[in-house]
Amino acid sequence: MRRAGWAPTTASSAAATARICCGKNCYGKCQGKGSSSISSDVSSSTDHTPTKAQKNAATSEDSDLSMRTLSTPSPALIFPQNSHSFQNGRGSSTSSSSITGETVAMVHSPPPTRLTHPLIQLASKHQKEQANIDRLPDHSMIQIFSFLPTNQLCRCARVCRRWYNLAWDPRLWRTICLTGETINVDRALKVLTRRLCQDTPNVCLMLETVIVSGCRRLTDRGLYTIAQCCPELRKLEVSGCYNISNEAVFDVVSLCPNLEHLDVSGCSKVTCISLTREASIKLSPLHGKQISIRYLDMTDCFVLEDEGLHTIAAHCTQLTHLYLRRCVRITDEGLRYLMIYCTSIKELSVSDCRFVSDFGMREIAKLESRLRYLSIAHCGRITDVGIRYIAKYCSKLRYLNARGCEGITDHGAEYLAKNCTKLKSLDIGKCPLVSDTGLEFLALNCFNLKRLSLKSCESITGQGLQIVAANCFDLQMLNVQDCDVSVDALRFVKRHCKRCIIEHTNPAFF
Repeated sequence: MRRAGWAPTTASSAAATARICCGKNCYGKCQGKGSSSISSDVSSSTDHTPTKAQKNAATSEDSDLSMRTLSTPSPALIFPQNSHSFQNGRGSSTSSSSITGETVAMVHSPPPTRLTHPLIQLASKHQKEQANIDRLPDHSMIQIFSFLPTNQLCRCARVCRRWYNLAWDPRLWRTICLTGETINVDRALKVLTRRLCQDTPNVCLMLETVIVSGCRRLTDRGLYTIAQCCPELRKLEVSGCYNISNEAVFDVVSLCPNLEHLDVSGCSKVTCISLTREASIKLSPLHGKQISIRYLDMTDCFVLEDEGLHTIAAHCTQLTHLYLRRCVRITDEGLRYLMIYCTSIKELSVSDCRFVSDFGMREIAKLESRLRYLSIAHCGRITDVGIRYIAKYCSKLRYLNARGCEGITDHGAEYLAKNCTKLKSLDIGKCPLVSDTGLEFLALNCFNLKRLSLKSCESITGQGLQIVAANCFDLQMLNVQDCDVSVDALRFVKRHCKRCIIEHTNPAFF
């Protein structure tokens, strides 16, 4: 007498026989056969079993039960190794029958009313969760894509047709960011701008920011592509791209009238920022020499001279942030030109410009209360006289970096303390002539100090630090490396300024 659900063991029903259970709703506790080779069973049943055999197996209740009960739960049933539920782009829970290595529940999805086994219910639940991303509306997908960098966004465009259309939505291409020394940036920019110009021929109206910092293969050709196709460009960063020249920069500032942020730090061939001659002729005489750049970083532009700075100042009169770090050819004369045209500068850095002296400080002091940030680090020709100019006229100064200005003494610290009472950050490291007396003036007047660097100040002792800690409660960073300060003084600072991070070289304090 045949048991219910029994079928002859033939080549067409081998898979069904391997899944025979006791038929008593044991849910696999009987240690039935066939649980260790699900992948092979799926492959054989889907590829070699005739249609008639599948129909017979489906009509038998016990056979259905045996298909849903496994003696040993398979990891592939709960978490498939290959998530093919996205293959059709719609998150269907039924995969193609030609795919091997998947579970029976994924290949043959039974009706929802018959999903009684907890393992199969769990598998179906995970399949639905994996498919949820394709159920999101377009605006939600675009919001997710907006957090991806340029290279990842291009990869998403290769997933399916829907993702392709979404990934190239113009709203996602306000910014292009490419990094890497080996990338062919010229070709990448050409391909990207060509694709973005499909809806608006020859121009990318949505593109506002291009960042290609550190791309050494960028040449004038790539910048010319940006200048031709991106008339709404507002921010351009090409730091470290030393192959670009003045002509390419002139094209960008001439063809992108809304450009406000320009970073050409490390571009050693750039010696000037100006309009092209053609652009100057086409524009009206009133606006022919004006460039709307407000932020300009020319750090490490070693060949920049006073004449080039004069041209920059004459064309970029709206500058508010200017960084000339390590522009070693700049002198006091260049700063004089700068102050004639650019009267709105808030942040200025001339650190490591060794030819800048107290006369240059007198010119910078003409900015008066507009100046908030000043860096004169390692300008060895600056003394208390230059500091006195800054302190007298720039009373709203918030940040001053005078590290390495060995001519500054306690008198300079006194001028700063009594006039720039709103100082929040001060670096007077490597100023050996500043002692506890200067610190006392600072502590009794600059109560808002949050960052103070005294690195390598040989005349500073623990007594000066205790006065600072007793008055500047908001101190958050204190650098006393290479200073002769006792452990007790450091503990006093830590006790009074609990949020302060102390950088020191005393091994006994921790």
